[in-house]
Amino acid sequence: MTDIPPTNSLHDRAVRIYDAFTHEHHDRRTLLRQMTALAGSAAAAEALILGIAASPAAAAQTDPHDTRLRIDRREGMEAGARSAAYLASPKVARKRLGTVLVIHENRGLTPHIEDVARRLALAGFHAIAPDLLAPQGGTPPDEDKARTLIGTLDYDLALAQARAMIDQGRADRTGTGKVGAVGFCWGGAFVNRLAVAAGPALAAGVAYYGPAPDPAEAAKVRTPLMLHYAGKDARVNATGTPWVAALKAAGRPVEAFTYPGVDHAFNNDSSAARYDAAAAAQAWERTTRFLHRHLDRV
Repeated sequence: MTDIPPTNSLHDRAVRIYDAFTHEHHDRRTLLRQMTALAGSAAAAEALILGIAASPAAAAQTDPHDTRLRIDRREGMEAGARSAAYLASPKVARKRLGTVLVIHENRGLTPHIEDVARRLALAGFHAIAPDLLAPQGGTPPDEDKARTLIGTLDYDLALAQARAMIDQGRADRTGTGKVGAVGFCWGGAFVNRLAVAAGPALAAGVAYYGPAPDPAEAAKVRTPLMLHYAGKDARVNATGTPWVAALKAAGRPVEAFTYPGVDHAFNNDSSAARYDAAAAAQAWERTTRFLHRHLDRV
């Protein structure tokens, strides 16, 4: 994987400032001050932020009421704590289907992640999108509050809840018994760590621009991985490059792709300034093909 250094364009500098806000300091006053200094006025700064931030009002690629799909929400207890998930499956399937956990970004279970779950269902999978903030009361509407909650999340509990969902999917006799996971940003990092923790129980993992674990953990992975990186995402790529190298050195099955000239979160079509349709389509085709290859076999 080759890093592509970020440029100094207004767009790229704004994205780097916003990413520091969303992944490091979470201080909106600092964000506004830095964006105003960059853009020249408070109004221009707000416009930059609106273009980069994910918009809850953005149109979904799939219809939440698509008659081809069976949609449900499930609440209960996993690993001794409250759990919740959004489920999407085809109403009619001519064969047994694999199950895919859809792991959300640091804003929690948003309409965008539910949309991704529906896309996976239309692609021929049982999709389960857990709300890993459920033990803390669930994903709040305010994304800043969601990011704050993510920072206080019990990571071991989240892994245990995901493991419980994997075990349930493997025991489901209506499917293939194979369970994979796909995650984005925070969720991409989670998929990497789930691959370290779950062993062969996780049949396939796909991480989009997810910060990677310590390369020393690579030898513990028993899961085939597909890793997608954004060319301009220096922060994540600094961890991804040694992670991919360590996986390969340990003889672990890994496919890694870097998409030149695109930003972190290039798959998220609710963020107009960062979404890249061509890269997202190519990564999605690779992702679904990979998941079918590892999950379709009974």
